[in-house]
Amino acid sequence: HSLKGYTLKCVDGKIGEVKDFIFDEKHWTIRYLVAETGSWLMERQVLISPYSLVSTDADKKQITTTLTVNQIESSPPLYKDTSISREFEASYHIFYNCPTYWNGSYRWGESPAMLLNSAAYKEALGEKDLDPGLHSANDFRGRKISATDTEFGDITDFVIDDECWAIRYIIINTISWWPSPHVLISPEWIESIGEFDFKVH
Repeated sequence: HSLKGYTLKCVDGKIGEVKDFIFDEKHWTIRYLVAETGSWLMERQVLISPYSLVSTDADKKQITTTLTVNQIESSPPLYKDTSISREFEASYHIFYNCPTYWNGSYRWGESPAMLLNSAAYKEALGEKDLDPGLHSANDFRGRKISATDTEFGDITDFVIDDECWAIRYIIINTISWWPSPHVLISPEWIESIGEFDFKVH
């Protein structure tokens, strides 16, 4: 939550502010930063891969990228209220010449494998286990936590490692259950994410 509103700096200008993060439920790693661009590209979702992020400056409240404004303008369009498909991701990664997380290391700090020719993409897209499993951090807030014996809180935030962009902890609001208002749980303890009950088990 503390990163929302940070300015996003391109090589040749600014593109807006941090609006949200998209993570995958398999490895609990940030896959895209979502930018709020105001009136510019307002009909599109502007996604930035962590591969293109250089540094996070807490004093300036700024995240620096390796991209240009023109690159973002010319990138494959993903219109608002449209889900992120694997086909879109394939075209996105080809355009930016950046690694595909599903075919390499699952953390950005460990040099994910490159998968950039169309034949390889066609082969990858044919695999049955390539469901993106992507979630919005904003939309995830408020989900109930269901333990083996009871519900004990709801998700209020995430603790993110901004070097490899892994989610290290999930912050749980427990004020209605325990005297302590918040506790941390590890993503490794998550067994499943309810598709219909919207609970995290």
